[in-house]
Amino acid sequence: QVQLVESGGGLVQTGGSLRLSCAASGPYVSSYYIGWFRQSPGKEREFVARISWSLGTAYYADSVKDRFTVSRDNAKSTVYLQMNSVKSEDTAIYYCAAGAFSNKPEAYTFWGQGAQVTVSS
Repeated sequence: QVQLVESGGGLVQTGGSLRLSCAASGPYVSSYYIGWFRQSPGKEREFVARISWSLGTAYYADSVKDRFTVSRDNAKSTVYLQMNSVKSEDTAIYYCAAGAFSNKPEAYTFWGQGAQVTVSS
């Protein structure tokens, strides 16, 4: 059973930066893609970014491209989401997930508990 634990959420001012971490453990975890998703009240869960453990290849949603960076530290089994130049619309609960090569939440099997990110003006 793969386990994912997010950390690093909190309150940040518009234009500021925040880094989320996703610590992964369990069998064959490195064979999965790690995706970041977010969900705001009343909205569907939205793809943010994903990364391959083996190649480090990253993909981003257009809404966060050039502002967010996803990276991984294989030795620590941890994936990071560096959020820069945050906007009010980035306010959401952020989830990391392990699954297939996809932007769709249903392609991901294992999910973390979520981390709240609130952007204040």
